[in-house]
Amino acid sequence: MMKLRKTYLLGMVPCCCLFAVVAASGFTISANQEVPYPEGFRSWTHVKSALIEKGNPAFSHWGGFHHIYGNAKAIEGYKTGNFPDGSVLVFDVIEAVSKDNSVSEGDRRLIDVMVRDADRFKSTGGWGYEEFAGDSKTERKIGALAVTACYSCHAYQKENDNVYSKLRN
Repeated sequence: MMKLRKTYLLGMVPCCCLFAVVAASGFTISANQEVPYPEGFRSWTHVKSALIEKGNPAFSHWGGFHHIYGNAKAIEGYKTGNFPDGSVLVFDVIEAVSKDNSVSEGDRRLIDVMVRDADRFKSTGGWGYEEFAGDSKTERKIGALAVTACYSCHAYQKENDNVYSKLRN
């Protein structure tokens, strides 16, 4: 478990740095490659939650609570190890607010979305990626930068169909 955590953290540091650089450059993306906002994702299956605190290399971008949701096809993919086209994963990042010896949810920081479509997203391992700022359904942060901002890290998980998370029993 410790080795997996260390590998995950070591992989996150260069990914965070690379993401910061490419997100600032502002490329555009064709409508065919666009990943839609995942309407209603909070009613999907909750995969797992985590908390990234200050001191973690990923904190500046992904600090806070992480709630991962999957639609029905994604849950099938978690169970079989092979995500079918139409799978959608959502990584909901919410600010962690510490007060009076408890931690509660603050504002939404961002939503990362992965959509499985092997034909549309060949250059990124069959997955489309997008990040939406805060509660916005239209303010996109990734766009055409999916290869460098997302896939370059997710490719390390090829044996898991490019997905880092595991379905919690």
